[in-house]
Amino acid sequence: MKLIEDDAAHAAAAARVVIRELTELEELNAVYELYNEIWRPDPTNPPVTTELLRALTKAGNYVSGAYDGRRLVGACVGFFGTPSETTLHSHVAGVSASAMGRSVGFALKLHQRAWAAGHGLTSITWTFDPLVSRNAYFNLMKLGATPTEYLPNFYGGMHDGINGNDESDRLLVHWDLGKVGAPVVQSRSEAVIALDRSDTGLPVAGALDGQTLLVAAPRDIESLRAADPSAAKLWRVAMRDVLGTLLAEGARVTGYDRSGWYLVSRKDS
Repeated sequence: MKLIEDDAAHAAAAARVVIRELTELEELNAVYELYNEIWRPDPTNPPVTTELLRALTKAGNYVSGAYDGRRLVGACVGFFGTPSETTLHSHVAGVSASAMGRSVGFALKLHQRAWAAGHGLTSITWTFDPLVSRNAYFNLMKLGATPTEYLPNFYGGMHDGINGNDESDRLLVHWDLGKVGAPVVQSRSEAVIALDRSDTGLPVAGALDGQTLLVAAPRDIESLRAADPSAAKLWRVAMRDVLGTLLAEGARVTGYDRSGWYLVSRKDS
């Protein structure tokens, strides 16, 4: 436990922030305002409300904030999952644009890990958009979480400044709190390309007949949503058809490399 706490403290120091659990109404309202600044949501559907955060903390769940001096620059919200004796579900985390590039998100996750371990939990689950390449690398390789399920249009239409009008497909991941980071991705030399990128950045269907498969993600889905929403929708459908089908058939994601490829192994490989 001390090692986990030390890891969290070192990560916060490296990110030049102080991270602490939040319970006071003023602090929780600051989280609500920060998330609105990050996501720019439809006013009728904010990521969280102050009232919800108040209820979650009163029930003993997790809300934390990362502070640069007196300024809140990041926050993370989670609640007990199933089984509640061993699992925390991390619902939403965000970092202000002003604090990007300092690994504040990594520090928040290690603080959450230390909090969960201190409460006797052994794992954390959460979801992320499989089209967002930097999040895939962060979640799967830097943290070492493992995808367990592909969830089509999980939240319905979110209509905010990050997701646009895209459908909200998500990968559900499981993080064993005993580890941080994933093994080096194995060689791609014999892998079959199941989903590729064209020279113009559009998805190109490949073959699904290999034991080890490569599934491409778009290089920058957020910029693509703004510049060419129809192309972004093509990626959504392609990723759902390929990665969603593979996971439903029992394949597993074994890695993700910086150039934007999921490495997938079939169950019997």
